[in-house]
Amino acid sequence: MIFAGIDGGATRTRVVLATHDGTTIGAGLAGPTNYDNVGIEEARSNMDRALGRAWEGARLTREPARAIFLGMAGVVSPQDRDTISRMALDVHAAPSGAIFVDHDIRIALAGGLAGHEGAVLIVGTGCSCYGRTADGRSHRTGWGYLLDDLGSSYYLGLQAMIALTRETDGRGKPTLLSAAVRSALGFVDADEIMRILYHDNLTVTRIASLAPLVVDAANRGDEVALMILRTGAHELSLNVKTVADRLQFSSSPFSVTIVGGLGETPGIYRQLVCEAITRENPHCGIVEPKLPPVLGAVLLAMECGGNPPSPAVVEKLTEGARHIAWNAE
Repeated sequence: MIFAGIDGGATRTRVVLATHDGTTIGAGLAGPTNYDNVGIEEARSNMDRALGRAWEGARLTREPARAIFLGMAGVVSPQDRDTISRMALDVHAAPSGAIFVDHDIRIALAGGLAGHEGAVLIVGTGCSCYGRTADGRSHRTGWGYLLDDLGSSYYLGLQAMIALTRETDGRGKPTLLSAAVRSALGFVDADEIMRILYHDNLTVTRIASLAPLVVDAANRGDEVALMILRTGAHELSLNVKTVADRLQFSSSPFSVTIVGGLGETPGIYRQLVCEAITRENPHCGIVEPKLPPVLGAVLLAMECGGNPPSPAVVEKLTEGARHIAWNAE
């Protein structure tokens, strides 16, 4: 029996195939599958491509998996789940009764805490928080880049652009971010930023790619950049506090794990985020994720597909996680 897990994000899509005993046999990478950002056709194409690459990596003839769980960025409503389910059915990911869909923070928690009670904070292109109790109660935050995502890579990148405009018109302090953004986006005159943003339709992913500029400037002592990071860290900590206050975890301290490209990167921002979380939530303990989100999706595929994973399966997946070979071609 082969189970599949998908971690579909705003920047890339990961697929892992595993047998019923927890042996990882193939893994594939492709572009984003957040259809709010890239549209249904491109999202479906990337899902198909990532699945195909995983089966190629397994050196097996592609076929529908016994069950698949898709943890997808931007999935919050029944209509979202229906859309993703249809996409998975279109690409023959699994039989119609064996396709399970939820938001990407659920798979992050399933992997990060290996099924135990607690909360997960995702800090990547976007951001969100999800908690689940031992008795099955859950709560989430996160409303996408237009309504939320404070503290995410998108937020940091956007604030870098705003810092440039504020320095240009005299409302903001001088900052290293002005030159850094000009160089990254390829313009000289600050007035060009409006054309780049509004006319050229600068994508969420491209704006998020500016986040490292903020971290770099903060490391060099830039006051504006450091304030952006501190504000972002505080906003992220409020996500965790909201989830913890709503759920009232039975375990004390309750566990919090942080995943996502930006959140997992060691350095000044992760340090500020961890400090802010523990300041707002003194009864929590921050732990390293046991499994990546995509393997959390595999665990949920097994559970929902009628093959609940044993501790031995979890340990085998944990061992396999260290040796995953991503097929991106």
